[in-house]
Amino acid sequence: MTGSNHLGLAAGPEPTALAHAFEEPDWLLEDRLVADALARELPGESNPLFTSYHDLRPVHFGEIRPYEHTGDARQLSGELPEGASGFLHVRNDTVVARALGPEAVAAGVTVDTFANVLRRDPALLRGLMEGRETLALNDRFAQVSRAGFTLGVLVHVPDGVELAEPIVLRWSQGEPGRGLLSRTVVALGRNAHVKVLEEQDASAAPDTLQSLWTGTTEAILGPGSSLEFAGEEDFGIRTASFVSRHAVIDEAASLRWSLATVGASFVKSRIDNLLLGRGASVRQAEIGFGSGSQVFDLTSYTRHRGEDTTGDLLSKGVFRDAARGFFKGLIDIEKPAKGTDSFLGEFAMLLTKKARSVAIPSLEIDQPDVRRASHSSSVGPIDETQVFYLMSRGLPIDVARKFIVLGFLEPVVARIPLEPAQERLRELLDAKWRSAG
Repeated sequence: MTGSNHLGLAAGPEPTALAHAFEEPDWLLEDRLVADALARELPGESNPLFTSYHDLRPVHFGEIRPYEHTGDARQLSGELPEGASGFLHVRNDTVVARALGPEAVAAGVTVDTFANVLRRDPALLRGLMEGRETLALNDRFAQVSRAGFTLGVLVHVPDGVELAEPIVLRWSQGEPGRGLLSRTVVALGRNAHVKVLEEQDASAAPDTLQSLWTGTTEAILGPGSSLEFAGEEDFGIRTASFVSRHAVIDEAASLRWSLATVGASFVKSRIDNLLLGRGASVRQAEIGFGSGSQVFDLTSYTRHRGEDTTGDLLSKGVFRDAARGFFKGLIDIEKPAKGTDSFLGEFAMLLTKKARSVAIPSLEIDQPDVRRASHSSSVGPIDETQVFYLMSRGLPIDVARKFIVLGFLEPVVARIPLEPAQERLRELLDAKWRSAG
């Protein structure tokens, strides 16, 4: 059984064959093999609180064949999107664009594939990854990507570097019957500051066969650094998406996740935040708008280990037709984490009778000396009193309902760092609303 076949995919190469094909060093092969062993043993859902809401039946793994080879296109674009400081674009199994602005080049910023970094500066990747827990060891899907990835991406921002404009990572996926397994590492040095925008869109028209995108975001934040990471997912309706995001946040470092999910037939997302250093903080806002028979399975874990750490986590979803949404979260305050301030909110709005959603926020507290440890959740229809209020101010009922729904999701939209991407997300959400008519 190969690493990718832990999901039941059509035959693909085993980790050793992949490491040899990409001429990877021994330490990276060992990393793959450790992950492969974990993926063999782990269940699909490791938390007994959440197992009742773990359902992979919508994904047709047996009809999906993972890519075995990836690399740069023969003609690689070096053009930057307007307002970006760096750019990397992957279409299916090929890097089609890669560029850095003058400011990023002068500062020694890296935005490149693992393969290119290993050829140019192998010590950089090894120093960032070897021996580090950059993915949750109880996340089966993260370990599948770690064992069987064919494309790795590194974003490295050295000590003291601050980029005014965001780095854009774009994944265009959707070739019928094919799947990409990938890893993305975002590493910030001491007192480094950067914004990253990840865009996920469709590369092909819908087909009878499903496609698959399985990937990671492994964020490593040095002391005093800050990362704003925004994500827009709009894969085609025949694509299944599995994403594992994991962050290690050091002393006085801050992380902001702003994530929006609109497309794909099935999305399983897990976010793990480890607040390691004193004064570390994370703010997380995640939204989903599901329609048809879409399934969004969104899970987050936040572990407070350092003193005086802060977590503010918010998940919101809107579901219509027969769409389903699962919001599952855990705040874990470990014994050393004195002075913790942490909140988890999970809220869903149901627009039709067949739509379903579940919210399961939870707490584990091993340190009584905290500033705050709380959670809140609700699932229900649009508040008709709000609709009545807007109608009393002269708005038609459809316009009033639209304003309420899109306003419910706006907290994430407003955090997208590139204005064109922010407007594109508003257009996607508006199109979702209009298609309900």
